[in-house]
Amino acid sequence: MDPVVESVSSSPGHTFTKAVLPRIRLLAGLGVEGDAHLGATVQHLSRIAADPDQPNLRQVHLVHAELLDEVAEAGFAVAPGQLGENITTRGLDLLSLSAGTVLVFGDGAGVRITGLRNPCAQIDGFSRGLLKQVLRRGEDGTVVRRAGVMGVVLTSGTVEPGMAVRVWTPQGAHTPLERV
Repeated sequence: MDPVVESVSSSPGHTFTKAVLPRIRLLAGLGVEGDAHLGATVQHLSRIAADPDQPNLRQVHLVHAELLDEVAEAGFAVAPGQLGENITTRGLDLLSLSAGTVLVFGDGAGVRITGLRNPCAQIDGFSRGLLKQVLRRGEDGTVVRRAGVMGVVLTSGTVEPGMAVRVWTPQGAHTPLERV
């Protein structure tokens, strides 16, 4: 299956879940128009408290729909937007992308992947036990974050369900994603 956008979401407030919308508009260097995380500098409340001038590497949150399918099999009902993501994709293993990968939606909106979302205890507040589904330990004991990826907007444009997603991998060696 070719990668596609399954759903798009946004929230003007710092809420855990985001409302599903017919489309969102990405603004270069800022994020999702009307979303609480819009801005060139960090907008995540705990990060503002630590350093309000740091760059916003979390302008857009993306989750692969296959994760929602997987947690459903484990007994959790999670719909697009409910993990706080702006874009839900299908047919694309977001977690295996190299840092710096660029995703192009439809005819041009572009997002550069900056790293992994660091799942927090709010996930268990949404559905008790869900955090263990999206934050695990690998066989070697390392932390495995599975709650999606974060990115910055390179090219403005509209994103809506059904759009194709093109993947532009950076040249050189694969750089595994780290939490941002």
